[in-house]
Amino acid sequence: MAIDYNERIPNNVDLGENRRLQRALEAWQPGYLEWWNEMGPSGFMDVDVYLRTAISVDKDGWANFGHVKMPDYRWGIFLAEPEADRRIAFGAHKGEAAWQDVPGEHRATLRRLIVTQGDTEPASVEQQRLLGLTCPSLYDLRNLFQVNIEEGRHLWAMAYLLHAHFGRDGREEADGLLERRSGDVDKPRILGAFNEETPDWLSFFMFTFFTDRDGKYQLASLAESAFDPLARTCRFMLTEEAHHMFVGDTGVQRIVQRTCELMNEHDSDDIARHGGVNLDTLQRYLNFHFAVSIDLFGAEFSTNGANYFSAGIKGRYKEEKIDDDHVLTDALYGVAKLDHGAIIESEEAALTVINERLRDDYVEDCERGIARWNRTIRENGIDVTLSLPHRAFQRAIGQFRNTHFTPEGAIISAEEWDARQHEWLPSEAERAHAISLMQRVVEPGKFAGWIAPPRRGINGQPLDFDYVHLS
Repeated sequence: MAIDYNERIPNNVDLGENRRLQRALEAWQPGYLEWWNEMGPSGFMDVDVYLRTAISVDKDGWANFGHVKMPDYRWGIFLAEPEADRRIAFGAHKGEAAWQDVPGEHRATLRRLIVTQGDTEPASVEQQRLLGLTCPSLYDLRNLFQVNIEEGRHLWAMAYLLHAHFGRDGREEADGLLERRSGDVDKPRILGAFNEETPDWLSFFMFTFFTDRDGKYQLASLAESAFDPLARTCRFMLTEEAHHMFVGDTGVQRIVQRTCELMNEHDSDDIARHGGVNLDTLQRYLNFHFAVSIDLFGAEFSTNGANYFSAGIKGRYKEEKIDDDHVLTDALYGVAKLDHGAIIESEEAALTVINERLRDDYVEDCERGIARWNRTIRENGIDVTLSLPHRAFQRAIGQFRNTHFTPEGAIISAEEWDARQHEWLPSEAERAHAISLMQRVVEPGKFAGWIAPPRRGINGQPLDFDYVHLS
C-alpha cells in the first residue's frame, strides 16, 4: 500500500511530489518497521507513550506532545530551512555556492560519512532495547523511549539522504543500516562504542551524556558541510540531540544527588550496601565512558580530517564564529603529543589536527557538565570531586593507543596497568552491583531508591503524570 507522505511521514522535502523517491522509501520502510519491532524497546510496542513528535521545523511544529504507540510514531524527514544564497564557509572552495547535489569527486567520501553517522542511530536503540524492563520510574521510561524514537528518526534522516542523492549505492547502504546489529560477531556496527553493552541505567545515563555528546559535535561539524542537504539535515537533528544529552546530564546529576543524600543519612562513603551508587564507582564509570567516547573523534593526526576540511565536506564546531581565514593553509594549533615516552604540548599544522580541535571543544563541554555534578556534591557538604580522566587514558585509537596511562596522564608499564586498572575502571563486582539495583518502578510519581526525582516533569506535566500507559 502506498504511503501518504504528507500525513504518515511529516516532511518538508516534497516526498509527495517525488515518485522515484517514494518508491525507494516504500521499499525501505517495511524493513525499517521489521527492524524496529525486532530490535526496538523490548516488551513495550503496544503501550501508549507520551512522546514528542516533530511535524515541521518551525517553533510551533517541531515539538508536539501526545500519547502514541511507538510503532505508530510518525517518523518524519526534516531539513532546516534553507539559507538564501548559502556559500561554503571553509576550505579550498570557500566562498563558492553550496552544493545542492553530490559532486562526483566527493561521492564516495560523503556516502561513507553519512553511512557512518547513520549507523550510530539504530545501534544505540539496539544497545538500549532491554532497559525499559528495569526502569527507575515512568518519567525515565518515557525519556528512554523518546531518545529511542528520535534515534529512529535520525536513521530515517540519513536513509533519506542515501536514497535521494546516491542512487543504487545509496539504496544498498540504507538496507545495510538495517542489517548490522550492535555487538554482533559477524555484522557489528561500524564504530566500537556502538558495540558496547548498555546493561543498566547508570551506563545509559553515562552513554547519553558522553556518547550522545560526541554525536552533537559530529553533527555540528557535518552541519557546516558544503553539501547543503546534509548540512540542513544535521542542523535539525541537533535540536533533538540536545534532549538526549539532557537525559544523560540530569540522570547522572540525580544519581549524584541521591548518593550524597544516602552518604549523609548513613554517615558513610560506602553506601552500596544501602542501595546506592558510590561516588568512586561513578568516577570509574565516568572514566570508561569518556575514554570510549573520545575515541569516536578519530586519530589526533588525520589526513582524512584534513582532506574533509579542505574539500568543504566537514567543518569545525561553529566554523563561522572562529576568527581565522577558514582555509588553514599555514595555521598552527596546539595539541598534546606523545614524544619519546612523554606527553608534550606541540604546535602542529592545524589542518592535520582538525579532529583534535573538535575533541577539545567536546572535552570543554563535558567539563561544564561535570562541574554541575560537583556543585551538587558540594551543596550536600561532601568533599569529593569528580573529574575527567586525561585524554590519553584507555585509548584504542590514535597516538596513545599502544601506551598505558593513569587517569592523571602519567605513563605506566603494562604490568602496572594490569595490577591497577581496577582502581580506574568499573570492576565486575561494581557492574554486578549496578545491575542489582535495577528494580523496575512504574507507579506514577515513584522513583527507585538509587536516583533522586527530577526537579520538574516533561512539557509542564507533574512528576506523577502517567507518562507511559502500562495498563
